[in-house]
Amino acid sequence: MKPTDNSFTRYLAAKKSIDDRSLNQHVWEQLAAALPPASPGNPLNVIEIGAGIGTMIERTLERGLLQDARYTALDNQPENLAAARLRLEAWANSRGMEMRSSPGQMLLEQNQHQLVVSLVHADVLDWISGQSAGQSAGQDAAQHAAGPGADLLMAHAVLDLLDVPAILPGLLGLLARRGLFYFSLNFDGLTLLEPAIDPELDELIPLLYHRTMDNRLVSGKSSGDSRTGRHLFAHLQNAGADLLAAGASDWVVYPVQGSYPGDEAYFLHFILHTIHQALSGTPELDSPSLDGWVAQRHAQVECGELVYIAHQIDVLGRWHG
Repeated sequence: MKPTDNSFTRYLAAKKSIDDRSLNQHVWEQLAAALPPASPGNPLNVIEIGAGIGTMIERTLERGLLQDARYTALDNQPENLAAARLRLEAWANSRGMEMRSSPGQMLLEQNQHQLVVSLVHADVLDWISGQSAGQSAGQDAAQHAAGPGADLLMAHAVLDLLDVPAILPGLLGLLARRGLFYFSLNFDGLTLLEPAIDPELDELIPLLYHRTMDNRLVSGKSSGDSRTGRHLFAHLQNAGADLLAAGASDWVVYPVQGSYPGDEAYFLHFILHTIHQALSGTPELDSPSLDGWVAQRHAQVECGELVYIAHQIDVLGRWHG
């Protein structure tokens, strides 16, 4: 039965397995090769914006990308960070890692390697401004845990929600000279759902959904781009950054013998709910047509029939400052 909770934190957890297989392997390998050496006495300084429930932290440890690092995980939703703390505690315990915790910070230790994670609740624009201005009296020191001069800046499945040309100089300014940036799962304007229901609606609904991304406003300002992936190349060039690697990182979600792995059916239901919410009241689409199309897509998930594909791009680069 289709879930009714529409929990964003559960959606983030459900999509981890999808993200894991979607990330471009070549770009990841180039990132691993480009990272400077680190040790307990000389840890890497890492910042992730839009860190969600901490799945990228898990991934960097699972894949051996990071061992000794100070990792600032920034998110503007406190419930995401609360879920990240609980999830990381359970994840570390399941792997026999030593963990010490304090408000806003976690220390994960194994085989004499340490990852210090600071969970920071802040809007990315406000945080960048605070970093540029330096720590002021009365501000939480955790908000400045990494500070300017990061060795690695990550943004995973989040840049398409932002005004990239406006925010990119500030983001890159968080990096040390020759610091690396890794921007993954940047949506690039293609949504496919199979099998077909109605050729006209199957084409119109994704088109209108992408338009809502392009027209998104946050606090009265433009915030989003349905073709962020392809546009990143020019944005980075205009900002003076060097591109080291890029490649496709498409989400491809499909049933295996009539069912979906893990909690991926929930992921699909959540995507359909998001499309439905975004397009409710759209003048070009009458409500009965939208409601019927979405209901049929939910039914396809329940029957283990729906295939969902979203085109995305990963990029890796270096900032010379």
